Amino acid sequence: MKTAIWWIRRDVRLEHNAALAAALNNAERVVPVFVVDPELLASPYLSRQRFAFLIGGLRELDESLRKRGSRLVVRHGRPLPELSRIFRETGAESIYCEQDVSPYAQKRDRELLNSLPLKSVWGLSYLSPLRVRKPDDSPYTKFSAYRRTWLREAARRSTSVFKAPSRLPDIGGIPSDRLPDVRARDDSLFPPGEREAKRRLSDFSRRIHSYAELRNRLDLEGTSRLSPYFRFGNLSAQRAVSVAFDAIEDASGKGEMKGAETWLAELIWREFYISVLSHFPEARNRSFRGEGRFMHWRDDEDDFAAWCEGRTGYPAVDAGMRELSRTGFMHNRARMITASFLTKHLLIDWRRGERWFMQHLIDGDPAANNGGWQWTAGTGTDAAPYFRVFNPVLQGKRFDPDGRYVKRWLPELRDRPRASVHEPDRPIVSHTEARVRALRAFEEARKRARSSRRHESDRND
Repeated sequence: MKTAIWWIRRDVRLEHNAALAAALNNAERVVPVFVVDPELLASPYLSRQRFAFLIGGLRELDESLRKRGSRLVVRHGRPLPELSRIFRETGAESIYCEQDVSPYAQKRDRELLNSLPLKSVWGLSYLSPLRVRKPDDSPYTKFSAYRRTWLREAARRSTSVFKAPSRLPDIGGIPSDRLPDVRARDDSLFPPGEREAKRRLSDFSRRIHSYAELRNRLDLEGTSRLSPYFRFGNLSAQRAVSVAFDAIEDASGKGEMKGAETWLAELIWREFYISVLSHFPEARNRSFRGEGRFMHWRDDEDDFAAWCEGRTGYPAVDAGMRELSRTGFMHNRARMITASFLTKHLLIDWRRGERWFMQHLIDGDPAANNGGWQWTAGTGTDAAPYFRVFNPVLQGKRFDPDGRYVKRWLPELRDRPRASVHEPDRPIVSHTEARVRALRAFEEARKRARSSRRHESDRND
């Protein structure tokens, strides 16, 4: 009997799983395997809540596999020796997996290719980064141009969703370790697993047409809250994009269509950041834009601690940071407000904020987190202008007009009148002074970058 290994990584689902489908198409017996990699467990970017979410999804996947006649095989150790061992034990002929784009994943897979018949297929996003490219075959670094090509290519692709197999072959007595004994908190906002992901998508599909109107409101449930399920592939990009296209077709009026199109644009942003990291892995650790590498960051430790702990004195900033520390999640608008405050008001290196988010976010994704931070800091591919400095008071008033979000996470402000709830209380920095300082620092960085380019040109002449 021809045997293949399905190596599960960020595709913890049965529905529309490209790696599983490829394995089933090429073998009579498919062995589902998850390897608990100690290097990832030791990563400074690891969030305990994110790890618990992953393991919870794997427990549910094992239940689903058992209902279909199979089961999950777990091994603890480095991927190469563990996969080599199970490859020999099963007599497998190939290993199928979903491609990943993080620098660590790409390095790991290159090493495995030298020793094992690893066959990777695309499934992390709706369209592969190799499919959305410029006419000269180079990658896009501007979202607007990427989006136009993405929409053209997406129109040529079927949006049908592959159903989960009803039965899977028995894998026999292959030994398995236990999954780590780590569980999500009882009060977690995100129950893990594919079933919950599909339930949430179904619920969001009924209110997607109001997405454009409500998505930035901190005090309302206007977003999909699906990001953790995308992070570990409990939900496929294929299904999400299908829902977006269906909602666009079903829209009655420009307002409803705008809601669905805006959510589709957010899905495309996710794909854009995946493409950027795939083509430019160095962006993981350094500014994409040249002038960003010439910034003289302050990196004041007391200021950084105040930001991390939600003690800046600006309610919208502090509420966002406390939401993150208590729940492992933060509203996207709050992410922009807090990231802008760290990089522009405090002039602290965006990489420190990016790492802090990765250490706490349940949905912490290397591509999306990096892209979002660099966009806000003005150092990324399609960055916000360096002179855009969010005013945290005005942002709070606009997107939390009654102060409900702020009062939820800052109980000390519960009795504060609506008119003054977003006013700073003993702020660590003045907005006006910080803005002037930030504009000066970014302009000086731009000058240093221009000077460096001139010197480089002179040396080459």
